[in-house]
Amino acid sequence: MAATDTPDHTPAPARAGDPSERLPLRERKKLRTRRTLIDTALELFTERGFDGATLDELCDAVEVSKRTFFRYFASKEDVAMAPTQDLWAVFLDDLETREPHGGTVLEMLQAALFAALERMTDEDWARRVRLSRRLAAETPSMDAHGLHFCDRTVRGAADILGRRLRVDGPEDGLRLRLAIDFFVAAHRRALDAWVDLPDAPGRDALAAETRRVFAAVPGVPGLPAEPRAV
Repeated sequence: MAATDTPDHTPAPARAGDPSERLPLRERKKLRTRRTLIDTALELFTERGFDGATLDELCDAVEVSKRTFFRYFASKEDVAMAPTQDLWAVFLDDLETREPHGGTVLEMLQAALFAALERMTDEDWARRVRLSRRLAAETPSMDAHGLHFCDRTVRGAADILGRRLRVDGPEDGLRLRLAIDFFVAAHRRALDAWVDLPDAPGRDALAAETRRVFAAVPGVPGLPAEPRAV
């Protein structure tokens, strides 16, 4: 994609500093178009399968041109995974300004994630995440896109913490990166468990599941490798 076609990801639903109704008219329209693209994409892909609905069909359903689509998203995978990508964008924003208070790196990362979850105020956000995660589980290209985005997010978090925290030498840098990897793995476990919950669990249920998984983290390094009793 040419530089002039770089997707315009702003204003992301949860990244706006004020409620959407306080935004200027132009920004509100952009926000509505972006949300409509996400909702319609998730509905089409869920109904027909990710490969069963074309980008042309998505644009026709929303009544926008492909040029307009590419102002917001880089691909079908990008629009389908936007709900979780929005969460991680806000997470990095929070991490950039969060003041360390003498706790651990894991605690700082967890606090930034819970703050980001609090900013997911759109009532349909949790539904979009569930649809997106279920699609990704059965769509290799979405799963690959998610791994690539996760790697960029991990690198972004490592860069932020490396600039803002005291890191004495390569060993501390290694521990920092391992802490981030551990944090991301725990969140993925919580997210998968939340998606599998019955009915329609919302954002608060995701936060509760995330806290449950994080509470198990301290016991992981000392987990004994004992043989199963015969």
